[in-house]
Formats: sequence, C-alpha cells, structure tokens
Amino acid sequence: MRAALEVFGENGFAAARLDDVAARAGVAKGTIYLYFRDKDALFQELIAAMMGPLIADLKALSTADLPPRTAIERLLSLFAKEVLGTERRQVLRLVLAEGPRFPKVAEFHFCHVVGPAIGAIGVLMKRAAAEGVVNPRLAEFPQLVVAPGLMSVVWTSLFDRFMPLDPERLLAAHLDVLFGAGERR
Repeated sequence: MRAALEVFGENGFAAARLDDVAARAGVAKGTIYLYFRDKDALFQELIAAMMGPLIADLKALSTADLPPRTAIERLLSLFAKEVLGTERRQVLRLVLAEGPRFPKVAEFHFCHVVGPAIGAIGVLMKRAAAEGVVNPRLAEFPQLVVAPGLMSVVWTSLFDRFMPLDPERLLAAHLDVLFGAGERR
C-alpha cells in the first residue's frame, strides 16, 4: 500500500503503472495480480485501507453520548491529525484531482468515504440543531462542517509555499463559527 500511495501520489492515477508499484514495493508485477485484479482495484483498496478506520471512528462519534460540539471538535481534531497530518491527505488530493476524469474512482470514494462521513455528520448536526446549539441549516448541509478540511487539502497542495496555512487553527476557528466562540464544550 505504501508503494502504491507513493506511485499514485507522484504520477497521478492515469500515469501510475503497476510495474512502478511492484518495483517500488520490491516485488514482481505478478505478485500484485495475486491480490488485485487491476490498477482500479489497487487504488480502491488504498482508499479503503487508508480511510476506512477513520470512517469507523466517525460513525462511533456520531452515536457517542457526547455534546454535539465535543463530538464535532473530536471529528475536526481527528481530521487534522489523521488526514492533514499524515499521508492520507495524498489520498484525498488524488481523488480530488483524478475523480472528474475517472468516475469509478470518485464513485468508490463517495460510497466508502464521503457518503458514510456525511451521513454521520448529518446525524450529529440534526442532534445539534434539535438542541438549539447550531443553525438548523447545518443539518440540511452537513458538507459545510467538513468544507474547511477539504479546503485545507487543496490549499496546502497549491498555495502553502506562498502562504502557509495552519489547518488546526483553521479548524478550531471553524468550530467557533459553527457553535459560537463563547460556547466551549
């Protein structure tokens, strides 16, 4: 998986070759075919392996007996540490860059990552709206909760060398926008 992430990250999905993944992993190309039918299957497994544990954590947060702000704070912290702070950001960057040209990549990512994440966040936002701690529109558009995280991936990929972004501070500010600056836990 590490070799696949490196090759996809360096070359993009279209230009990545299984020969290159095999060479980087120090195995014969045929070894890859013992586990994956093709490049699409390898990329899908990369998404599932890298993002699956985070989706499980997010689903657990959505059903935990926590105040909504605490749950969203943990979600944003998890995103900052486990996506923006690791190689997982490469997976998101790849999906953002390659998804429009490769609809199967985007569909797989949506079904296994985005859909479950938005569903779990929607549950949290509906509860928060029912408790009166957030604007009810957030329950209608849970995508707004994760938008700064995605923007951070794009920003750091394109513009960080010109104007560095502190994603953790950005996400903390976003939490205050969602719940109000005076509403700490």
